[in-house]
Amino acid sequence: MTSPNSLWLFEIYAFAVGLCVGSFLNVVIYRLPLGASIVKPGSHCPMCGSPVRPYDNIPLVSWIVLLGLCRDCGASISPRYFFVELITGTLTWAVARVYGMDVSALLFMLFVWSLVAVTFIDLDHQIIPDEITLGGAVAGLAVSHFLPLGFYGSAIGLLVGGGIFFLIAVVTPGGMGGGDIKLMAAIGAFTGWKQALLTIILGSALGAVVGLFMIALFGRGRKDKIPFGPFLAIAAVISVLWGNGIINAYLEMAFRG
Repeated sequence: MTSPNSLWLFEIYAFAVGLCVGSFLNVVIYRLPLGASIVKPGSHCPMCGSPVRPYDNIPLVSWIVLLGLCRDCGASISPRYFFVELITGTLTWAVARVYGMDVSALLFMLFVWSLVAVTFIDLDHQIIPDEITLGGAVAGLAVSHFLPLGFYGSAIGLLVGGGIFFLIAVVTPGGMGGGDIKLMAAIGAFTGWKQALLTIILGSALGAVVGLFMIALFGRGRKDKIPFGPFLAIAAVISVLWGNGIINAYLEMAFRG
């Protein structure tokens, strides 16, 4: 039996690892859409090209110490770098909190990390790289034995998640992007069909609310494109962390009614 102290230490360790992964995700978010290597060259200032020193590459701390500026040229470093690290660390801690010291926790951490990358790449470029979506779908099937849903649950989730969006794209040409279809297939492969449906419902609701907000406050038109990937990613994280509780609560209310 795992002791409370071990779980507490595991959660702290998960948060620290998440911060470091968030630092790497900043590189992925910037370079992957450009087709650049995410390994070489090392981290450097995009303005002056100066390599980032190891002591200036400490998650959260370095950005605060440098006041969001490059040490060499003084160019501004976007606060997004700080927040991506913080978000990734927090979500990694949350997965550790929910799933404990289990192999499924590590796999869901990898899944959540990919969703962080998807969110910010889609916000910047309105694309979702196949390396993440198709790779995620294959990975979900490959590791499904170690997840609560098993292989058949993963396969059905992939078909339901991707299939619903594919049908929407067929019925309404231009109504659903290929990246969103492949993203939902990957989400379904990791979460199963029930949570894939929950993700679609929550993601659509979030998208609708934010869309109305943008129209009301910023004068955005209905035809202005708003990337859907981030809403699906947020909904998928909610499904991973609290999906079973939400689904059970809904079913209990439905049968009680």
